Amino acid sequence: MYTPDETRYEKMKYRHCGKSGLRLPELSLGLWQNFGKASDLDNAEKMVQTAFDLGITQFDLANNYGHPYNGSAEENFKVILDRGMRAYRDEMVITTKAGYEMWPGPYGDRNGSRKYLTASLDQSLKRMGLDYVDIYYHHIFDPNTPLEETALALDNAVKQGKALYVGVSNYDKTQTERIKKIFDELKTPFIVNQPSYSMLNRWIEHNGLDRWAKDNGVGLCCFSPLYQGFLTERYLFGIPEDSRIGKGNTWIKRELTPKMVAKLRALSAFADNRGQKLSQLALSWILSNPAVTSVIIGASRPEQITENVKAIENTAFSPIERSEIDGILNG
Repeated sequence: MYTPDETRYEKMKYRHCGKSGLRLPELSLGLWQNFGKASDLDNAEKMVQTAFDLGITQFDLANNYGHPYNGSAEENFKVILDRGMRAYRDEMVITTKAGYEMWPGPYGDRNGSRKYLTASLDQSLKRMGLDYVDIYYHHIFDPNTPLEETALALDNAVKQGKALYVGVSNYDKTQTERIKKIFDELKTPFIVNQPSYSMLNRWIEHNGLDRWAKDNGVGLCCFSPLYQGFLTERYLFGIPEDSRIGKGNTWIKRELTPKMVAKLRALSAFADNRGQKLSQLALSWILSNPAVTSVIIGASRPEQITENVKAIENTAFSPIERSEIDGILNG
């Protein structure tokens, strides 16, 4: 039977999510990759346990996670909970999302309708064996559904006791601002937006989402912080066979140009001077943004989680360091 590390809360730092009373770990574990039907369940369980032992309390899922079958990540997470983690449910923040294609027909395709969001949450709760999730997200903005309908569906999940808080994901500043006004009228506990964000993908800065979120009490939980593995040591000196590019992910490969490799090597050297690995630098850099509540990391083995948690030890950057990083990124 699993027994967590008694010192786990001494190993992590926690931040309030926006203006809410909910504190989230600076690093959270995402179950998008390596937790599905085709994954090693024992390894997945060990990753969840390792994360929890390190003070990571937030576990991020979605209805469509779990290659090659939608929902299988949630099913496997249920097994992990049943094997011993469920005893610590009240120490975990478990989230799920809905918005992308999930099941056949017009009610399960990419949308934000009340029918889809309501049915999807019921399915997710059943797959995980839960009475409620801590945060329920709309996964992607839907221009074909009135925003009021989407907001009311999320608000209803809270009123039904099936979610404690709600959030949105992949919404830009204007979209987030619009739905927040509706949530404010409904008094819905809307606390978070989950955008992609990394050194190589700074769209929330250009869009102004991060500044707006900070000013308006909405937390940011950022995904893809390592830009599909670019901001690790994986591609500094070639393409490993077991990497995403090595396995044939062509859209990522198109961006791995000689110029990109030169940037990554320069960033790696910069990280080394700070006593960090490239991945740790990338995570620390995101956490230095005051709008960010938590960074959602992925992993394929427990050791990666242990290594990445060290990023929280050094999240301060001097003006000179920031200038040097920007020079590398803009070079």
